[in-house]
Amino acid sequence: MKKIGVALLGLGTVGGGTYRILMNNHDAIAKNDGVDVEIRHIIERDVSKAEALGADLSIVGTDIDKVVNDDKVSVVAEFFGGIEPAKTFLIKCLLAGKSIVTANKELFSKHWPELEEAAKKGKAGLYFEASCVGGVPIIRTLTQSMQGNNILSLMGIVNGTTNFILSKMADEGLEYADVLKEAQRLGYAEADPTADVEGFDSMYKLSILSSLAFRTKVPISKIYREGISKVSKEDIAYGKKFGYELKLLAIAKRNAEGKIEARVHPAFIPASHPLASVKGSFNAVHIVGDNVGDIMLYGRGAGDLPTGSAIVSDIVFAAKQAKPQYAPFKNTEKVSDSGFSSNFYCNYYLRMKVKDEEGVLAKIAGVFGKNHVSINTMIQESDGENAKIIFLIHKTGEKNVKKAMQDVALLPCVESVDAVIRVEE
Repeated sequence: MKKIGVALLGLGTVGGGTYRILMNNHDAIAKNDGVDVEIRHIIERDVSKAEALGADLSIVGTDIDKVVNDDKVSVVAEFFGGIEPAKTFLIKCLLAGKSIVTANKELFSKHWPELEEAAKKGKAGLYFEASCVGGVPIIRTLTQSMQGNNILSLMGIVNGTTNFILSKMADEGLEYADVLKEAQRLGYAEADPTADVEGFDSMYKLSILSSLAFRTKVPISKIYREGISKVSKEDIAYGKKFGYELKLLAIAKRNAEGKIEARVHPAFIPASHPLASVKGSFNAVHIVGDNVGDIMLYGRGAGDLPTGSAIVSDIVFAAKQAKPQYAPFKNTEKVSDSGFSSNFYCNYYLRMKVKDEEGVLAKIAGVFGKNHVSINTMIQESDGENAKIIFLIHKTGEKNVKKAMQDVALLPCVESVDAVIRVEE
């Protein structure tokens, strides 16, 4: 049986969950996988967290050099989050030949090339299954189960906080601000929810997932990002009338020209789509391969034990590798703009407030026509003085729609353009 020493950097939510799994499942892992995991170091300032878990306090401390200099430690699992001190600590460990397991999507998406360079120098492994979609095994699906396919698209709900908020808004007809307060009270949203609700968390994850899916580096600088803070219950209700559900989606696909579109934004999807039924804090990723067709992975995208299970899976996986494996593409932030497209094509939902007078529709339609925007469906509601118009637009380019909305907003008969939401059919 192979015995490996492990160090845990941090005992927060996921670190604590990982500790419990390693202790509770120790014998099962040894029996099923032939790996005897020994926790040799825990880096944690708050000793009370270790005490609450019943950990051996003699292995708890704050000195990363004890981890680096312990020849019996071969795998280091990091739970600090953020960039520093995680980055400095992990590079130290990698250069010392210790494989890294991490759930830190921000660090990984921003500094993957540096971490990989240090791993190669130290002949160490770099494992990050838990960085995307919690306990759902999406990373190894992309890297080890899709070799018989060219991946055509990847679309997912990869943030539980925003999915909880949008689900609650849809099911109970509530406004965003009210549901956000409830999400914070229940612990689904942070006191400062910006990373989740403005799409940063999903962007970090999409950078990692799309890079693996398309075998080319997709930096966060190439990803369009838009959050849910401007979403209205009114638009969710109109979307339902058209047969749609609203989700914050992370989307990556190759267009007809072979360029990569990578974007995070609210989007309507048909109620019949597999992702439409993903509710609450659950996550899911829908993948389309040229041979396998549709695949969907579904599960809890966060939490101590779901994410901890992915961490433990990576620890065991790292222990069983004959030699480390690295990104199957040239991993550098310096990528050519020519491989990416920001003018993505999809359908659109538009809502605007206009004066209730003769000729308004003709003027708006004229602006649409000049910008190659074609109307599919329209709803008009009037209160006698002003009117509300909702359009569904045929598939067209992002640049066409943005220019059309700029021009429409200048029409004297248009009071305001209140919503522009993309539709993924």
